[in-house]
Amino acid sequence: MTEMLHIVCPACQAKNRVPDNRLAANPSCGACKAPLFPAAPFELDEAKLNKHLKGDDIPLLVDFWAPWCGPCRMMAPMFAQAAGEMSPQLRFAKLDTEQHQTVGNRFQIRGIPLIILFDKGQEVARQAGAMDARGIVAWVRQNLKR
Repeated sequence: MTEMLHIVCPACQAKNRVPDNRLAANPSCGACKAPLFPAAPFELDEAKLNKHLKGDDIPLLVDFWAPWCGPCRMMAPMFAQAAGEMSPQLRFAKLDTEQHQTVGNRFQIRGIPLIILFDKGQEVARQAGAMDARGIVAWVRQNLKR
């Protein structure tokens, strides 16, 4: 039986309804036509993060980082590679904690890089420190019980 999933567009934040059996067909937003599963992790701010946490049926992995952080910059291509391997079962996003410090306080972020896995709007797991793509994929699979 086909299940309808709610997916927030990473470009315009419109909420889309997509049949689960169409996820692999690279669906696009009904409002702006942007891909719902872009090839690279998408940028979030606090308002966008809130919208994705409240309105998205697909689990979300967020990389909390800052431009001055060497390990964050080192991990960025690995995070993008993991996104390519796991999409569309998982959405990958990045949030600059330097620009959005209230988010860092809200999630009690004490060190970066930090990835937090969310499912159904709730934090499932978090991992501090740089990881390679294989480590990210394995960590997600270990922590996401679906």
